[in-house]
Amino acid sequence: MIFKIIVWAVSGWTRCPLCIIAVFGTSINSVSALCEETGADVDEGARAIGMDSRIGPKFLKTSVGFGGSCFQKDILNLVYLCESLNLPLVAEYWRQVVHLNDWQKSRFVEKFVRTFYHAVNSKRIAIFGFAFKKDTNDTRESAAIHICRELLNERAHLAIYDPQVDAEAIRQDVLHTGVSPELIASNVIICEDPYQAATGSHGLPTLTEWDEFLPLDLPLLHHLMLKPAFVFDGRAVLPVTALKAHGVEAFIIGKGA
Repeated sequence: MIFKIIVWAVSGWTRCPLCIIAVFGTSINSVSALCEETGADVDEGARAIGMDSRIGPKFLKTSVGFGGSCFQKDILNLVYLCESLNLPLVAEYWRQVVHLNDWQKSRFVEKFVRTFYHAVNSKRIAIFGFAFKKDTNDTRESAAIHICRELLNERAHLAIYDPQVDAEAIRQDVLHTGVSPELIASNVIICEDPYQAATGSHGLPTLTEWDEFLPLDLPLLHHLMLKPAFVFDGRAVLPVTALKAHGVEAFIIGKGA
């Protein structure tokens, strides 16, 4: 019995740091929804919170949802551990972190689709980024997978660009969500650069915070897209003022209108 308790303790403590980091990200994502409704700026709140020496600002950056192989797996393992120790309320608290992360992705898609009056079928959507974060080709639990699935279920046409993720890996990730091979073949193209993806697109969600998206030629981007051109920045990395100055209808996650 003592051995079992030690195993549970070691297992729990090795997972707790990532679980706490995941809570930081999800907490600021929940605040981002409030900011959008009240006209506030989530970054201002994050800076204020980050001044607390116990909380670093690095993980208080809002996004369309956290991904990667560790966060969700370790949180769900912690849920299992809590349930095994008859701590249902604690288990439910951690389970809600996963649920809220899923909600963040779903509400992003809902807001995007609502912009097109719930009619994105046959519309070309430029997907900027597929990896779960920049500087990697790792797509495990990437928010982009969920968002692409939902858009394909609406019969949108996706033009996907990611500088490091292999085209076949993208197709396989989408396939594993239950999207049919036929729909992927007819409605998904993988592009060589962001401007190719943007050409003829109705909307453009940014799903990975790649550095190469920061110096984009905004007048060219607007020129290539169909009008009105809608950009939905799910990583809050694009210059919203510059986008709007060049005629782009921009939604930046966590930023009030």
